[in-house]
Amino acid sequence: MATLAQRLLSRGKTEQRHDVSISSVDDFFTFLGSSYPFGVNTSWTRGPEVPPPSDYAGYAGMFTSDPVVFAAVAFRLEVFSQGRFQWRELLNGRPQAPFGNEALRLLERPWFGGRTSDLLAQMLVYGDIAGNAYPLKVDNGRGLSLLRPDWVTLVLGSNLDPEDPGTAEDAELIAIAYSPGGKLGKGSRVYLPGEFAHYAPYPDPMVRYRGMSPLTPIVREVQGDKAATEHKLKFFQHGATPNMVIKHDPSMTAEQVKAFKALFDEEHQGLANAYKTLHLGGGADATVVGANLQQIDFKSTQGKSETRILMALGVHPTLVGASEGMQGSSLNAGNYSQTRRAFSDVKLQHLWGEACGALEVLLPRPSDSAHLVIDQRDIPFLQDDQKDKAEIQNHQANAMRTLVDGGFEPDSVRDAVLADDYSLLKHTGKLSVQLQEPGTDPDAAPSTEGDDA
Repeated sequence: MATLAQRLLSRGKTEQRHDVSISSVDDFFTFLGSSYPFGVNTSWTRGPEVPPPSDYAGYAGMFTSDPVVFAAVAFRLEVFSQGRFQWRELLNGRPQAPFGNEALRLLERPWFGGRTSDLLAQMLVYGDIAGNAYPLKVDNGRGLSLLRPDWVTLVLGSNLDPEDPGTAEDAELIAIAYSPGGKLGKGSRVYLPGEFAHYAPYPDPMVRYRGMSPLTPIVREVQGDKAATEHKLKFFQHGATPNMVIKHDPSMTAEQVKAFKALFDEEHQGLANAYKTLHLGGGADATVVGANLQQIDFKSTQGKSETRILMALGVHPTLVGASEGMQGSSLNAGNYSQTRRAFSDVKLQHLWGEACGALEVLLPRPSDSAHLVIDQRDIPFLQDDQKDKAEIQNHQANAMRTLVDGGFEPDSVRDAVLADDYSLLKHTGKLSVQLQEPGTDPDAAPSTEGDDA
């Protein structure tokens, strides 16, 4: 049975659908409702009484202003963007050698001066900040552009519940509306599946068709890290000295206290006045209050916050040089190798897999069994993985040699070893030369010498 989106795509020409000017949400629904006999709605909110996704500008500010967030996202980006797209066929459920074709040019040269690395980098930044990235075909399908995610409205359709498709069991994404400036209305443009891709590596638990930013769980941690940085800055701005309480002689008037305060601030506040000898008169008594950076163990306090931020983004502190990753056993070669391996085997594979799945819908597939993959062979960060792969191939080659020597058909040996399915083995009926009598030929006809006797 054709899906709702497939039936929608079968009506009319694509280039006529997105060239639509709508002045209101009602006009938008009317346009789609008059063209297609099923209900449509937008995912403008996450659900009943659930506010829209968190502020994109605020999350972008976390990326541009917090050094820990920036370091984690930048590290992910720098490795993630090194991938190259290839096709890979499946044979008996097992992947074959990757290959390229002309269709991949769209991803290799997505825009003027752009390369695959630029496309992947922009997708990751939008995905990490907004939870969603929307690559869009432009220039009659010859190029790509990425839409600002907070200006994109998702359009849902349903056969079971046309009035409220967002809560229906069969709800599916049938279009997006792009509204420059973020306000759905006049000037919004509508695009259908096949014209855009949707990259959402972390599903939003409130809405299954929307992605969630990995920054969402660490908003308070980022705020705490920022507060700690401001505290440190204030400490130095005030001469790197602790807070003080100054008690004055009861006989002093309010005007005299204010005058003393003004003189004291002028002489002792700020970096230029740090470490000057403090002279008090008029019965004043200075008492230190608060704590300095050493007393509150500032490094440990901020270090824990850094680790929690990096943990949410899947980057070990050792990989980005965070304070808690630069001490103890974390720096051992074996431990560093394990953290690098965990990042590449888990985090990178997930992000690459989601990117390939999203972009695959924009390309003509060379066959039904072909799927888009990332060619990881030339990525320096993964060279240790390539060494492990070479060891596995060496073991496979030895197994193939042993099986062929044992009399199994070479083609069946190859298929069985690569598929890890030994039921595919077929025997030739011949045995290894080591099992034959010396000087015998198993293919020779039986001797008739001496039969006449």
